[in-house]
Amino acid sequence: MNDSQLVRPLPVSGFPEWLPEIRMVEQRWLDVIRSGFERYGFCSVETPSVEPLSVLTAKGETSNEVYALRRLQEDADDTSDSRIGLHFDLTVPFARYTAQHFNELVFPFKRYQMQRVWRGERAQDGRFREFTQCDIDVINVDRLPLHFDAELPRMIHEVMTALDLPEWTLGINNRKVLQGFYEGLGIADPLAVIRAVDKLDKVGPEGVARLLSGELGLPARTVDSCLALARLRGEGPAVVDAVRDLGVTSDLLAEGLDELGYVLDSLGDLPAGAVVADLSIARGLDYYTGTVYEGKFTDWPDYGSICSGGRYENLTGSFIRRGLPGVGMSIGLTRIFAKLLAEGLLETGPKCPSQVLVVIPADERRRAAETTAAGLRRRGMNVELYHQADKVAKQLRYASRKGIPFVWFPPFEEGGNHEVKNLTTGEQTPADPAVWVPSPRWTSSEEVGQMVAVSMTKR
Repeated sequence: MNDSQLVRPLPVSGFPEWLPEIRMVEQRWLDVIRSGFERYGFCSVETPSVEPLSVLTAKGETSNEVYALRRLQEDADDTSDSRIGLHFDLTVPFARYTAQHFNELVFPFKRYQMQRVWRGERAQDGRFREFTQCDIDVINVDRLPLHFDAELPRMIHEVMTALDLPEWTLGINNRKVLQGFYEGLGIADPLAVIRAVDKLDKVGPEGVARLLSGELGLPARTVDSCLALARLRGEGPAVVDAVRDLGVTSDLLAEGLDELGYVLDSLGDLPAGAVVADLSIARGLDYYTGTVYEGKFTDWPDYGSICSGGRYENLTGSFIRRGLPGVGMSIGLTRIFAKLLAEGLLETGPKCPSQVLVVIPADERRRAAETTAAGLRRRGMNVELYHQADKVAKQLRYASRKGIPFVWFPPFEEGGNHEVKNLTTGEQTPADPAVWVPSPRWTSSEEVGQMVAVSMTKR
C-alpha cells in the first residue's frame, strides 16, 4: 500500500476519545460517582444502547436528536433494523425498563445508570454527539414522597464535592410554579411559554421577548411579567415570597411554591451558594412536571449545564397503565471532564495502572520473573512483567515513561536476592516478595484507587 492509499487517522467530530493517562482519571471519576450513588442505596442498571424508535419518540419532540440505525449491507426490502435508534438519554430507556420489569422490581425503585448516549446535533464547546451520562432516578407506584426531590440534589452535591470540581451552583425551580404563573396570567398554552423561556441562556431576554410576543402573540404586559419571573434568583425559601410579590395567583402556582420552598428549606444546611432558586430554569423536555434542576460552573456561566434533571409524574404512561411518578438527576460526565481538560485543570496520572514492573534480566530468568510477578499479584498489587529480556536501563526507562512507581529485580542468578527500586526516591533495597510492602504501609487496590481519584483531581 502506497501513501496515497492510506486513510488519515482522524476522529469523528463530537465523539471524544482520551489517551490512557486521561482515561484513567475518567475511570477513577466513575468509581467515585458509583460509590456515592451506592451509599444512598441506589442499584446499578444498564439498558441496551438502542431502543425502538417508538420508545425514543414517546415523550417530547426528540426525533431530530435520534440516530436511527440500519445495516450498511441491508437489502432494500429489509426493514428489520430500520425501526431502532441509539438512545439520546437514559431516562426514557429507564421508563421502558421499569414498565417491562414492573412485577419484578421493589418500589420505590432506586437506580443509577452510567452509560454513553448519542445525540445528532452539531458538535461544539460542551456539546458532543457521543458522551457519558451518570443518572440517578427513584420511581414509585402512585405517589413519590417529595423528600426525594431534596435527597437527589444532596447526593449530587456530595459526589461533585468528592470530585473536587471548580465552583459550581445548582439552580432549582418547579415546573408547577412556571405553569401556574402563566395560567394565572391567562396564557392559553403555558407549555409553549415554558419552551420559549428555556431558551433564555441561548437567546437572552430580548430573544425570549421576541418569541413570546412574535411567535406566541402575547401582549407586552404579559411578556414583561414572564420575564420578571425569570429574573428572580436567590438562596433559601425567601425567593418564594418574591414570586408571590409579583401578584399572580393560581392553585397550581401555590402548589408549586410550597414544593419549591420545601426543597430549598431541606437543603438549607448545604454551603452558601451551593443551591439557589432560579426561576429562569424551565428544562425544555415536556415530561418534567415538578421540581427541575440545572447545575452550572460559576466561572463559565455560558457553558452548558453540568448536571440537570427533574420530577416527572407519568413518564412510563406510554408503556404501562399505572401511575409511576419519579424524580431523577444526571451528571454530564463528559461535558465536565472535557471542560476541565481544556482549561488545564485536570491533572493526569500515570499512563497505566501498574504499581510494580518486574524486570526480566535474561531469557533464562523469565520463569523466575513470572513467578515473582504472580506472587505480587496474589497479594493484591497491579504488576506488569516486562515483555522481553533487555538492558536494565531500557526497562527502567519504560517504567518511568509509564509512571510505574516501583521496579522489581528478581534474582539475576539462582540463589540471588530480590531487590526493588523506588523510582520516586531513587532508593534501591533488598526485598522479599512474600512480605514486601511500599513504605509507609501497604494499601489495598481499592484504597489506592480512592487515593488516586482524589490526587488526580487536585488542581
